[in-house]
Amino acid sequence: MSAKKTQVLLISGALLISVLLFIAPKIAPKHIDDNGHNHSTSMVSADNNASLEVYANMAAKNLEPSQKALLEKFTVAKMHDSVAFFWNRLKRPDLASIAIEQKAMVSNKAEDWFKAGNRYYYAVQFTQDKSEIPVLYQSAMRCFSKGLKLEPGNTDARIMLASCFVEGSSNPMEGITMLREIEKTDSNNVKLQLSFASFSVKSGQLDKAITRFNKVLQIDSTYIEAYLHLAEAYQQLGQTEQTIKMLEQYSAKTTDITEKAEVNKYIQQLKK
Repeated sequence: MSAKKTQVLLISGALLISVLLFIAPKIAPKHIDDNGHNHSTSMVSADNNASLEVYANMAAKNLEPSQKALLEKFTVAKMHDSVAFFWNRLKRPDLASIAIEQKAMVSNKAEDWFKAGNRYYYAVQFTQDKSEIPVLYQSAMRCFSKGLKLEPGNTDARIMLASCFVEGSSNPMEGITMLREIEKTDSNNVKLQLSFASFSVKSGQLDKAITRFNKVLQIDSTYIEAYLHLAEAYQQLGQTEQTIKMLEQYSAKTTDITEKAEVNKYIQQLKK
C-alpha cells in the first residue's frame, strides 16, 4: 500500500506536519521506544476476540429512523460494502471496519483480511472514544494474522502487524523483533524504515529518527515527505540551519504550488 501525501500546516508560526502513512501512527504511545521497551502499565494484551459490536450498537441506537431502516436493509442483505459506505458517510471509519472484516470472513481472501486490518488500524486516529483504541488495534491484529496465514510472504502486512504489537499491545518488543527480522532480508523497504523512524520520533530518539529518514531518501529519492519529517526533527533539536536546509529541499522538489508557498514563507520566518 502506498503512502498517502503529507500535508503541511503552519499554525501560529510553528511547523506542524500531519501525515497519514501506511504505518504512521499519529496516536502511537510515546512510552514505547524503538527498542520495544514499554514504560507504561496501561498497555493491553492482544485479544483475538476483541469486538466493536458494543460501539456499533450504541451508534445504531442514536440513528434517525430513516437511517436505521437503511442500515438494517444493508445488514440483512449482507451488503458489506454498503454498510461500510454508510458508516463512512457518518464519519465512523471504526464501524465501517467491522463490515470490511465481515466481508473478509465471507471471502476468506488474504487481500480482504489485509484491507480490514488496515481499516481498523487507521481508524485509531479518528476515534473520539479512547477506550475504543485497544479494541481497534486488537481487531487489526486479528485481521492481519488471518491474512498472513493465507499469504505469509506479504511484507507490508507483516510490518503492519508488527506496528500493531508496538503501538497497541502489552508486548511491544514482539513487534520490534518482527520488524528487525524483516530488516535482515528487506532493509530497503521504505515502509519498514518509516516505521522505525516513527517510533523513534515518538520516543524522543530524534538522532535515530534522522538516520532512518535519511535512509528512506537513499532508498527512494522521490519520497520527498521525508524532508518534512527531517525538518521537524531538526527543529525539535534546535538546529535551525538544518531545518531550513530540509525545508528548502522539500520546496525545490514539491510540485504543489500552495505547499511550496507556505514552506517558503516559513523558511523566511526562520531566517529572521
